[in-house]
Amino acid sequence: MKMLLIEDNAALQLSLQRSFERRGMHVVCCGDGARALDRWLASVPDVVVLDLSLPGRDGLQILEAARQAGLATPVLILTARGTVGDRVLGLNLGADDYLAKPFDLDELEARVRALARRARSSEAAAPAPEFCGLRCSPDSEAITWHGTPMELTAREAALLRALLSRPGQAVAKDKLAEHVFAGDASVQPDAIEVVVYRLRKKLQGTEAELVTLRGLGYLLRRGGGPSTGP
Repeated sequence: MKMLLIEDNAALQLSLQRSFERRGMHVVCCGDGARALDRWLASVPDVVVLDLSLPGRDGLQILEAARQAGLATPVLILTARGTVGDRVLGLNLGADDYLAKPFDLDELEARVRALARRARSSEAAAPAPEFCGLRCSPDSEAITWHGTPMELTAREAALLRALLSRPGQAVAKDKLAEHVFAGDASVQPDAIEVVVYRLRKKLQGTEAELVTLRGLGYLLRRGGGPSTGP
């Protein structure tokens, strides 16, 4: 099981990483709120343990941006900000659990494993997004074409996941930008077009085609590619 630990306290981060790795988990760490979402997209964790008070970007802002981007990874908020208002806001923004500092390590582990089990159960019940041989794995969010992993950047994968959730239907440009850039205010409005261009090139040779609908957005439709896998 892979856990992403977003915590800026270096001593606590190291202690938790060592403790969970001794218990059989793989732990990816990030202490910078400004880089947390990119690390989330790149590592594809089973569970995220998220502190709220972070440099660069607040934990609640990270959580909100992740949910807007379509990231459904279970999130446990771990923080000293234990007021009822913070807990309610965190849960309303998409957190799955909340544990205040100081905490018991055994309880934290139990909650993390419970979130992972619940997520696996939900994923098993729901069919994986699939279209024209393209499939988004419910376990890792990796995308394959007829079983062969596609070489995509994190942003290209986020774009394709969003389109795979609604094949044959137009998705608005601004909505796709929210998924791909996850609320990054520094990104220019037309930056999504660059990602679309790169993904369109990588879809060449598959049965799927990424189409621009002026004024409406983009859609994934069956194109004129081969009918069999690579």
